[in-house]
Amino acid sequence: MLLSNTIHPSNTIYYRGAHVLMTLQKEGNMSIGRLYARMYELEQMTYPVLMLCLDWLYLLNAAKISEKGEITLCIYCLLYTSDAAD
Repeated sequence: MLLSNTIHPSNTIYYRGAHVLMTLQKEGNMSIGRLYARMYELEQMTYPVLMLCLDWLYLLNAAKISEKGEITLCIYCLLYTSDAAD
């Protein structure tokens, strides 16, 4: 569920997707396996939840799978976040 008033906000795909996005911004491109290991280490995120987060980020055009099979951030997302940091 993206947003709900019946569960804690930290359990939503919206919130957890933000953590996936921040991890990709900080650590760069990575394989799904490496991303899963990192998200499990940081957030105890399960594989199905990670897949839902990646689906959500793909629909937002924030992340995609590169030709090498790595999860990457879309260039628009990188430009937008670097402008916001200034």
